[in-house]
Amino acid sequence: MVDCRIDPSWSLGYNVVIENGVTLGRNVRIGHNTVIFAGTVIADDVTIGCNSVVGCQPYQNSLVRNGVTGQGPLIIGEQSRIGNGVVLYSGTALGEGVLVADLASIRERVTIGNGTIIGRNAKIECRTAIGQRCVIQTGAYITADMVVEDDVFIGPEVSTSNDKYMSRAPYKLLGPRIRQGASIGNNATLLPGIVIGAKSVIGAGSVVTKDVPEYATVVGVPARVVNRADITAKED
Repeated sequence: MVDCRIDPSWSLGYNVVIENGVTLGRNVRIGHNTVIFAGTVIADDVTIGCNSVVGCQPYQNSLVRNGVTGQGPLIIGEQSRIGNGVVLYSGTALGEGVLVADLASIRERVTIGNGTIIGRNAKIECRTAIGQRCVIQTGAYITADMVVEDDVFIGPEVSTSNDKYMSRAPYKLLGPRIRQGASIGNNATLLPGIVIGAKSVIGAGSVVTKDVPEYATVVGVPARVVNRADITAKED
Protein backbone atom coordinates (compact mmCIF):
# COMPACT_ATOMS: atom_id res chain seq x y z
CA MET A 1 0.00 0.00 0.00
CA VAL A 2 1.37 3.44 -0.93
CA ASP A 3 0.70 6.47 1.30
CA CYS A 4 -2.92 5.50 1.92
CA ARG A 5 -5.00 6.10 5.06
CA ILE A 6 -6.36 2.89 6.56
CA ASP A 7 -10.09 2.94 7.24
CA PRO A 8 -11.14 0.52 10.00
CA SER A 9 -14.12 -0.60 7.88
CA TRP A 10 -11.83 -2.03 5.17
CA SER A 11 -10.80 -5.66 4.98
CA LEU A 12 -7.51 -6.06 3.09
CA GLY A 13 -5.82 -9.37 2.30
CA TYR A 14 -2.10 -10.11 2.21
CA ASN A 15 0.11 -8.40 -0.39
CA VAL A 16 -2.56 -5.96 -1.55
CA VAL A 17 -1.14 -2.99 -3.51
CA ILE A 18 -3.12 0.27 -3.50
CA GLU A 19 -1.46 3.09 -5.43
CA ASN A 20 -1.63 6.79 -4.63
CA GLY A 21 -4.83 8.54 -5.68
CA VAL A 22 -7.16 5.58 -5.16
CA THR A 23 -10.53 6.36 -3.55
CA LEU A 24 -12.06 3.64 -1.39
CA GLY A 25 -15.51 3.84 0.17
CA ARG A 26 -16.53 2.23 3.43
CA ASN A 27 -16.77 -1.52 3.98
CA VAL A 28 -14.54 -2.36 1.00
CA ARG A 29 -13.09 -5.87 0.99
CA ILE A 30 -10.03 -6.70 -1.12
CA GLY A 31 -8.55 -10.20 -1.43
CA HIS A 32 -4.93 -11.35 -1.34
CA ASN A 33 -2.43 -10.20 -4.01
CA THR A 34 -4.81 -7.77 -5.71
CA VAL A 35 -3.46 -4.54 -7.28
CA ILE A 36 -5.50 -1.31 -7.38
CA PHE A 37 -3.97 1.25 -9.75
CA ALA A 38 -3.89 5.02 -9.29
CA GLY A 39 -7.10 6.97 -9.84
CA THR A 40 -9.49 4.05 -9.29
CA VAL A 41 -12.71 4.96 -7.48
CA ILE A 42 -14.36 2.19 -5.46
CA ALA A 43 -17.68 2.95 -3.76
CA ASP A 44 -19.08 1.61 -0.48
CA ASP A 45 -19.65 -2.10 0.18
CA VAL A 46 -17.61 -3.35 -2.77
CA THR A 47 -15.86 -6.73 -2.62
CA ILE A 48 -12.87 -7.58 -4.83
CA GLY A 49 -11.41 -11.09 -4.85
CA CYS A 50 -7.84 -12.36 -4.86
CA ASN A 51 -5.24 -11.91 -7.63
CA SER A 52 -7.22 -9.24 -9.49
CA VAL A 53 -5.82 -6.24 -11.39
CA VAL A 54 -8.03 -3.17 -11.08
CA GLY A 55 -7.71 0.13 -12.96
CA CYS A 56 -4.77 -0.69 -15.26
CA GLN A 57 -4.04 1.41 -18.34
CA PRO A 58 -4.30 -0.22 -21.80
CA TYR A 59 -1.28 -0.65 -24.03
CA GLN A 60 -0.80 1.20 -27.30
CA ASN A 61 -0.14 -1.12 -30.24
CA SER A 62 0.34 -1.16 -34.01
CA LEU A 63 -3.40 -1.44 -34.70
CA VAL A 64 -4.63 1.14 -32.18
CA ARG A 65 -2.29 4.11 -32.03
CA ASN A 66 -4.38 6.99 -30.71
CA GLY A 67 -6.64 7.58 -27.74
CA VAL A 68 -5.52 4.48 -25.84
CA THR A 69 -3.25 5.61 -23.04
CA GLY A 70 -4.25 8.16 -20.42
CA GLN A 71 -7.74 6.84 -19.79
CA GLY A 72 -9.76 8.32 -16.93
CA PRO A 73 -10.43 6.48 -13.67
CA LEU A 74 -12.07 3.13 -13.30
CA ILE A 75 -15.27 3.55 -11.27
CA ILE A 76 -16.89 0.66 -9.39
CA GLY A 77 -20.38 1.32 -8.02
CA GLU A 78 -21.78 0.49 -4.61
CA GLN A 79 -22.35 -3.14 -3.59
CA SER A 80 -20.59 -4.51 -6.67
CA ARG A 81 -18.78 -7.83 -6.45
CA ILE A 82 -15.56 -8.50 -8.37
CA GLY A 83 -14.29 -12.09 -8.45
CA ASN A 84 -10.83 -13.67 -8.37
CA GLY A 85 -8.34 -13.13 -11.18
CA VAL A 86 -10.40 -10.34 -12.78
CA VAL A 87 -8.80 -7.60 -14.92
CA LEU A 88 -10.60 -4.24 -15.06
CA TYR A 89 -9.14 -1.42 -17.16
CA SER A 90 -9.19 2.30 -16.46
CA GLY A 91 -11.75 4.55 -18.14
CA THR A 92 -14.57 2.10 -17.43
CA ALA A 93 -17.61 2.57 -15.18
CA LEU A 94 -19.50 -0.22 -13.40
CA GLY A 95 -22.90 0.64 -11.93
CA GLU A 96 -24.31 -0.40 -8.57
CA GLY A 97 -24.72 -4.07 -7.71
CA VAL A 98 -22.70 -5.35 -10.68
CA LEU A 99 -21.25 -8.86 -10.43
CA VAL A 100 -18.06 -9.66 -12.34
CA ALA A 101 -17.21 -13.34 -11.92
CA ASP A 102 -13.79 -15.01 -11.70
CA LEU A 103 -11.29 -14.56 -14.56
CA ALA A 104 -13.42 -12.04 -16.48
CA SER A 105 -11.76 -9.13 -18.31
CA ILE A 106 -13.31 -5.71 -19.03
CA ARG A 107 -11.42 -3.25 -21.23
CA GLU A 108 -11.31 0.56 -21.23
CA ARG A 109 -14.23 2.94 -21.95
CA VAL A 110 -16.88 0.34 -21.14
CA THR A 111 -20.06 1.19 -19.24
CA ILE A 112 -22.06 -1.46 -17.37
CA GLY A 113 -25.46 -0.71 -15.87
CA ASN A 114 -26.82 -1.47 -12.42
CA GLY A 115 -27.41 -5.09 -11.50
CA THR A 116 -25.72 -6.62 -14.54
CA ILE A 117 -23.87 -9.95 -14.26
CA ILE A 118 -20.65 -10.61 -16.18
CA GLY A 119 -19.96 -14.35 -16.09
CA ARG A 120 -16.83 -16.36 -15.43
CA ASN A 121 -14.10 -15.84 -18.04
CA ALA A 122 -16.27 -13.47 -20.11
CA LYS A 123 -14.40 -10.86 -22.17
CA ILE A 124 -15.76 -7.34 -22.71
CA GLU A 125 -13.81 -5.28 -25.24
CA CYS A 126 -13.35 -1.51 -25.31
CA ARG A 127 -15.90 1.25 -26.06
CA THR A 128 -18.87 -1.04 -25.43
CA ALA A 129 -22.04 -0.08 -23.54
CA ILE A 130 -23.96 -2.69 -21.54
CA GLY A 131 -27.28 -1.81 -19.93
CA GLN A 132 -28.93 -2.67 -16.65
CA ARG A 133 -29.93 -6.15 -15.40
CA CYS A 134 -28.16 -7.97 -18.21
CA VAL A 135 -26.76 -11.49 -17.86
CA ILE A 136 -23.63 -12.28 -19.84
CA GLN A 137 -22.66 -15.85 -19.12
CA THR A 138 -19.48 -17.92 -18.95
CA GLY A 139 -16.92 -17.43 -21.71
CA ALA A 140 -18.95 -14.96 -23.79
CA TYR A 141 -16.94 -12.64 -26.04
CA ILE A 142 -18.41 -9.14 -26.32
CA THR A 143 -16.58 -7.21 -29.01
CA ALA A 144 -15.56 -3.54 -29.04
CA ASP A 145 -17.93 -0.79 -30.23
CA MET A 146 -21.04 -2.79 -29.32
CA VAL A 147 -24.29 -1.83 -27.55
CA VAL A 148 -26.21 -4.20 -25.29
CA GLU A 149 -29.43 -2.64 -24.03
CA ASP A 150 -31.23 -3.41 -20.73
CA ASP A 151 -32.43 -6.89 -19.69
CA VAL A 152 -30.47 -8.80 -22.34
CA PHE A 153 -29.46 -12.45 -21.81
CA ILE A 154 -26.28 -13.68 -23.50
CA GLY A 155 -25.54 -17.38 -23.10
CA PRO A 156 -22.21 -19.16 -22.60
CA GLU A 157 -19.54 -18.90 -25.31
CA VAL A 158 -21.49 -16.45 -27.49
CA SER A 159 -19.16 -14.72 -29.97
CA THR A 160 -19.57 -11.26 -31.48
CA SER A 161 -17.47 -9.34 -34.03
CA ASN A 162 -17.01 -5.77 -35.20
CA ASP A 163 -14.74 -5.96 -38.26
CA LYS A 164 -16.69 -6.90 -41.38
CA TYR A 165 -13.61 -7.29 -43.59
CA MET A 166 -11.16 -8.67 -40.99
CA SER A 167 -8.72 -5.78 -41.58
CA ARG A 168 -8.54 -6.52 -45.33
CA ALA A 169 -10.38 -3.31 -46.28
CA PRO A 170 -11.18 0.03 -44.61
CA TYR A 171 -14.19 -0.34 -42.34
CA LYS A 172 -15.39 1.59 -39.30
CA LEU A 173 -15.49 -0.91 -36.46
CA LEU A 174 -19.06 -1.55 -35.40
CA GLY A 175 -20.29 -4.38 -33.22
CA PRO A 176 -23.86 -5.69 -33.06
CA ARG A 177 -26.60 -3.80 -31.22
CA ILE A 178 -28.74 -6.04 -29.01
CA ARG A 179 -31.98 -4.34 -28.11
CA GLN A 180 -33.85 -4.57 -24.83
CA GLY A 181 -34.94 -7.97 -23.55
CA ALA A 182 -33.37 -10.06 -26.33
CA SER A 183 -31.97 -13.52 -25.52
CA ILE A 184 -28.92 -15.02 -27.25
CA GLY A 185 -28.44 -18.80 -26.96
CA ASN A 186 -25.25 -20.73 -26.23
CA ASN A 187 -22.47 -20.56 -28.84
CA ALA A 188 -24.34 -18.20 -31.15
CA THR A 189 -22.26 -15.95 -33.42
CA LEU A 190 -23.28 -12.36 -34.21
CA LEU A 191 -21.68 -10.61 -37.18
CA PRO A 192 -20.65 -6.91 -37.28
CA GLY A 193 -23.17 -4.10 -37.42
CA ILE A 194 -26.37 -6.13 -37.16
CA VAL A 195 -29.32 -5.23 -34.93
CA ILE A 196 -30.98 -7.86 -32.76
CA GLY A 197 -34.56 -6.70 -32.18
CA ALA A 198 -36.18 -6.24 -28.79
CA LYS A 199 -37.49 -9.43 -27.11
CA SER A 200 -36.13 -11.60 -29.91
CA VAL A 201 -34.55 -15.03 -29.35
CA ILE A 202 -31.42 -16.32 -31.06
CA GLY A 203 -31.19 -20.11 -31.00
CA ALA A 204 -28.13 -21.92 -29.68
CA GLY A 205 -25.34 -22.25 -32.25
CA SER A 206 -26.94 -19.87 -34.73
CA VAL A 207 -24.85 -17.64 -36.99
CA VAL A 208 -26.63 -14.32 -37.35
CA THR A 209 -25.62 -12.45 -40.52
CA LYS A 210 -28.38 -9.82 -40.78
CA ASP A 211 -30.83 -7.83 -38.65
CA VAL A 212 -33.36 -9.75 -36.57
CA PRO A 213 -36.90 -8.30 -36.17
CA GLU A 214 -38.24 -7.63 -32.69
CA TYR A 215 -40.06 -10.56 -31.03
CA ALA A 216 -38.66 -12.98 -33.64
CA THR A 217 -37.07 -16.35 -32.97
CA VAL A 218 -34.22 -17.24 -35.32
CA VAL A 219 -32.21 -20.47 -35.63
CA GLY A 220 -29.67 -22.05 -37.95
CA VAL A 221 -26.62 -21.30 -40.06
CA PRO A 222 -27.26 -18.75 -41.38
CA ALA A 223 -30.03 -17.87 -38.92
CA ARG A 224 -33.60 -17.75 -40.27
CA VAL A 225 -36.82 -16.55 -38.68
CA VAL A 226 -38.96 -19.45 -37.44
CA ASN A 227 -41.44 -17.52 -35.31
CA ARG A 228 -42.73 -13.98 -34.82
CA ALA A 229 -44.43 -13.60 -31.43
CA ASP A 230 -45.71 -10.12 -32.24
CA ILE A 231 -47.54 -11.40 -35.36
CA THR A 232 -49.10 -14.27 -33.41
CA ALA A 233 -50.27 -11.88 -30.71
CA LYS A 234 -51.92 -9.57 -33.25
CA GLU A 235 -53.71 -12.46 -34.97
CA ASP A 236 -55.11 -13.68 -31.64
